[in-house]
Amino acid sequence: MSIYDLPAVNASLNGLSAILLTAGYIFICRKNIIAHRNCMISAFCVSVIFLCCYLTYHTYLAVELHRGPTRFVNPHWFRHIYLAILISHTILAIVIVPMILITISRALRERFDKHKQIARWTWPLWMYVSVTGVIVYLLLYQIFPQK
Repeated sequence: MSIYDLPAVNASLNGLSAILLTAGYIFICRKNIIAHRNCMISAFCVSVIFLCCYLTYHTYLAVELHRGPTRFVNPHWFRHIYLAILISHTILAIVIVPMILITISRALRERFDKHKQIARWTWPLWMYVSVTGVIVYLLLYQIFPQK
């Protein structure tokens, strides 16, 4: 494996996070609190690993190769759609970090009423970020590979 495999690893981690988030949601709907907790903590750990891999890859591009991230150029007609997905993904990825930390912190302190209040916002945003992370990868590296 090389540094150039990290975008695929990152997409896989985002996909795994989405699967764990879905399972966690299903478990809490079924009142299986322990399974819910395990899925959500696992989703958090997977997201932390993703962040480490993401930062490693982009730091390598900047420091070692003296270049920025891959740009979506072609097809030109799809560029605006791609950028809308990417920009919403990026903004929400920044917003979601403190929300996740607050949500998990409240659950760990057994403040479940407060946990539930923020979790109803955290879960869909976190899911959106995870799913759009996979979509961005597919568009940039698989469907419309950029040169």
